[in-house]
Amino acid sequence: MLDEERLQYVGAMVLGLNDALVELTGTLAGLTFAMANSRLVALSGIITGVSATFSMAASNYLAERADGNPKALKSSVYTGVAYLVTVVCLVLPYLLFPPHMYVAALATMLAVVILIILFFNYYISVAKSLPFLRRFGEMAAISLGVALVSFVIGLLVKRFLGIDI
Repeated sequence: MLDEERLQYVGAMVLGLNDALVELTGTLAGLTFAMANSRLVALSGIITGVSATFSMAASNYLAERADGNPKALKSSVYTGVAYLVTVVCLVLPYLLFPPHMYVAALATMLAVVILIILFFNYYISVAKSLPFLRRFGEMAAISLGVALVSFVIGLLVKRFLGIDI
């Protein structure tokens, strides 16, 4: 329906956005109760998120080059930007809440995840005439499922290692 340059790179944006949502949501959820301090979680999230942004953009570039895409660099930039914007959105609640309000930061971050998935899938559904609810449900289930598993792992590792920060 719409003819925008960005739509030509929707696959690259989905790659960056979805990978950041799944990876960073899981990481932040796991670290939230392991560290019990929103500032420490934000620090870890920023370091992880920025490193993963470069990794994902570089991987996308190499994959696109291997497929013979002459616009591999542009594709990797879209992937990296989508990833980095997602990182900022997910880490921001941990910077806005005081260190002892890590549960509120986690709840806000999860709400942000749902909103990002909602808006992105709505945009893609309208732009490409695709079904909204199925795509939204699938992406939300994957992201929140990984967050839940990582949250449990964070609690278990904290208990197993006997670390109390």
